[in-house]
Amino acid sequence: MFAFRVRCKVIVLRVEIKETEPVKLKAPIIIEGFPGIGMVGTICASYLADKLQMKLVGYLASSHFPPISAIHDYKPVSPARIYASEKYDLVVLFSEFVIPADIVFVLSQEIIAWAKKKKAKAIYSLAAIATQEPKETIHGIASTPEIAELLKKHGVELIKEGATQGVSGVLIAECAAQKMPAANIMVQTANPLDPAASARLLDKLSEIIGVPIETKELVKEGETVEARMREAMEKMKALHSDYKAREENPMYA
Repeated sequence: MFAFRVRCKVIVLRVEIKETEPVKLKAPIIIEGFPGIGMVGTICASYLADKLQMKLVGYLASSHFPPISAIHDYKPVSPARIYASEKYDLVVLFSEFVIPADIVFVLSQEIIAWAKKKKAKAIYSLAAIATQEPKETIHGIASTPEIAELLKKHGVELIKEGATQGVSGVLIAECAAQKMPAANIMVQTANPLDPAASARLLDKLSEIIGVPIETKELVKEGETVEARMREAMEKMKALHSDYKAREENPMYA
């Protein structure tokens, strides 16, 4: 008989929402735009934060995120940021890197808990559906019957059967389980980066939440926005790959 002693390493998955600036919100709408198909969510969220002159009020932190900081307007900031507008009672969450799969569930739970703490009216996830021949139809998934009716009222085609993934996929399922008002609204795209599709999605979001969002600039400067977003994502990816290489081969660092 042989006895083996196995040492188990306990890995704690944790995400923190850190607030850095005070902001007065009543019953905010939370917009989530993490990287996905066509980078639509991130393009929409970052454009929204800029266009509505939203205030940087916090960031998302986790030891499972890539060890990277972004530089914007001469300032080092987290690539996973939180912006807010007291004027529109609106919050935007987005990141400039793809959220690692093993932390998606924990992140979704943290977002919901934070939304409840802030007495949020609803959570909207912005995303895209890949297709070879995109149509202008906007699709949606709702967590409650009330949100479903709101989407239908604004011409959003609800998805009856299918599957969705990533932060928006897990988040909408958890919101449904916890009866938290939420929706995924999605635009069709055939492009790896699609500012035009992002503009269509923002137009529909504007209708649904009643916040004026001017998207002409996003359409007009689509190529510039696309180039800037591509550069940011590629830089994040390259930095992470470089860090992993140095971590595995420190003698070459």
